Amino acid sequence: MSNSIIKATAAAAALAAAATIAMSPSTAAATGAKEKCFGIALTGKNDCAAGPGTSCAGTSTADYQGSAWKYTAKGACVKAGGSLTAKTGNVKPVPQKG
Repeated sequence: MSNSIIKATAAAAALAAAATIAMSPSTAAATGAKEKCFGIALTGKNDCAAGPGTSCAGTSTADYQGSAWKYTAKGACVKAGGSLTAKTGNVKPVPQKG
C-alpha cells in the first residue's frame, strides 16, 4: 500500500472514532434511559462540564466534585448516593440501602 492510502485510511478512522465519542453522551441523554448524576465522579472521570475552571469530559478537579456529573442509568443516581442537581463540596457519596 502506498503511504498516501495508509494516511487517508488512518485519518478516516480517527474521524469516525471522534464522531462516535462526540455523539455518545448526547445519544445517552436523548434515549431517556440515563440521567446526570452529580457528585459521584472521580477526579478527571466526569462526563461533561464540572463548574468553574472546567469545560467538559475529564476535567473535574476533585473526587466527588459536587458540580461534576456522570451519566447513570435512570433511577440509579440517588441510590448510589449522588444528586440529580449540582451540589457544593466534594463529599463521598453514601449509597442508599435497599
